Amino acid sequence: MAAPEWPEVGLALAEGRRELVVRGPRPEGDQLDPRLYGLAPLLQHLELSGVAGLRGLEAGGGGGGLGRLRQLRSLVLSGDGLRALPPELGQLSELRLLDVSDNRLSALPASLGRLAQLSSLKASGNQLEALPPELANCSRLALLHLSDNLLPELPAALLASGLMLLSTLSAARNRIERLGDGISELRGLRTLDLSDNFLSEIPWELADCPKLKEINLKGNKFKDKRLEKMVNGCQTKSILDYLKAGGRGKGRGKSEGNEKNESKEKARKKAVKKDDADESDEEDLNKLVLRVLRFSESPCTVQVKVTPNVKDVRPYIVCCIVEGMQLRQGNALKRFLVAQTKLHDDICLKRTLATIATHDLQLVKGPLLYDARPCQSLKITPLGRKEVKAVDLVRQLQMEADEQRKQKKRQNVSGLHKYLQLLNGKENFPCLVDAEDCVISFPPITNSEKTKIKKTTSQLFVEVTSPANLQACKEVMDSLIMRMAELNKFTFENQEQETVSGDEAEEASEGAVVPDLAVDQTVTQAATSELIVKQVRVVDVDGNLKVVYPAKTDLNLNVDCVTVIR
Repeated sequence: MAAPEWPEVGLALAEGRRELVVRGPRPEGDQLDPRLYGLAPLLQHLELSGVAGLRGLEAGGGGGGLGRLRQLRSLVLSGDGLRALPPELGQLSELRLLDVSDNRLSALPASLGRLAQLSSLKASGNQLEALPPELANCSRLALLHLSDNLLPELPAALLASGLMLLSTLSAARNRIERLGDGISELRGLRTLDLSDNFLSEIPWELADCPKLKEINLKGNKFKDKRLEKMVNGCQTKSILDYLKAGGRGKGRGKSEGNEKNESKEKARKKAVKKDDADESDEEDLNKLVLRVLRFSESPCTVQVKVTPNVKDVRPYIVCCIVEGMQLRQGNALKRFLVAQTKLHDDICLKRTLATIATHDLQLVKGPLLYDARPCQSLKITPLGRKEVKAVDLVRQLQMEADEQRKQKKRQNVSGLHKYLQLLNGKENFPCLVDAEDCVISFPPITNSEKTKIKKTTSQLFVEVTSPANLQACKEVMDSLIMRMAELNKFTFENQEQETVSGDEAEEASEGAVVPDLAVDQTVTQAATSELIVKQVRVVDVDGNLKVVYPAKTDLNLNVDCVTVIR
């Protein structure tokens, strides 16, 4: 039988693409197109979704299989009917995202433990009965989806490993009967979903997870009936407080000995507090200060309405307003642009997880509409460019990227060009549109010239969008605001006279031209480095609230150097 030839592979080879997306069944059989491996030096994203009957992940032309695609950063193999994964996946040393959801997998290969860069593992909708203990070696793992499997427990080795970056753990609709005491070792855990399992008790150690803000335990039959009622109607904080206090089950409890120990501890802390009072006062002066204003305290006219069109494109968005950011002095603007770029490369996973956009609030005409529109009709005025159709902009950027490769004689490109593959295969592009029907944001590529920030900007409208989940938006926004507070404090404490040239700002923002940077440097510095963060509501087309940021569970940074005033 002749080797299968997929048109998507041929096109990717002809255009030298870094992304390959293949969706739907293949008439040629259950094997891969062997030409796929010709993309090995370039390919960074591979998606094979709904390729029914794809039982094998090998192809002709030598051994190694998918392990030869050494540059892959994201691999999506969802809905393919896979019954096993090849151990060669452990050779993908650059892999950040692995999505093998909705298959027929009964196990995951131990070789996944060699993926040192892996940050997201999605394996929901399979038949997993166990997890490889080697998974504990993935120290950068931040998101783990295991819902709709057959897991009887969460491995003790996984919990005891103390995956410090694991923030989201979803294991709903399994067969989990017991949650090990080692759960408290997951110090970065923010979201835990164990709904619809067979849990009868919850260890009090769960309350010792310092960052846990969202927990779902519904659908379990607890011995403690009060706890069972609480998980169906109370907020996470109330549940954790109940566990910490001992509850009525196997909680921590307060025996007579414990009460005596607690009294001694309180006395000791009181003495230490008195001795260190002066030192604490000095430290307070050095803290970063964030003041949160609720919508009711400072009504904002910039409301964001989300249409159903974004559901299959880029469904999640979180917004807020930040006041008090000092950008006029010295290199403050350049530092802010550089920080935003670093966040895109790091926590945003090269914009594959989320994208940040910042606007001058004075230039934003609300209310705003978050929509997805056909690429052929969508128009935008990108930073530093004239108005253009989105599809023409992408084509123009692709031509620039190809020319850049030829001139520099290398495969990698910089600036906006390296994000173009994120739009491959999409007929509708996401966009944020103002009240005048002008596109002010085109994630994940660029903002609009209309609302660009500059040195005179003092109020920023900030948006974070994601194709993955809402929690990713919130965590990226938390990190961004924390970084803004650090930069603002640095600017406040350091007097600078150096101005920033347009070329430097352009390089820092990776292709974003920020004109009008040569402004009067004699402007008086603000009396405080405090930042004010104002809530912005995101609603659906009927006006029903979808998300508000920052909510009570947001900006709980658990960092000693930050004071959040609500």
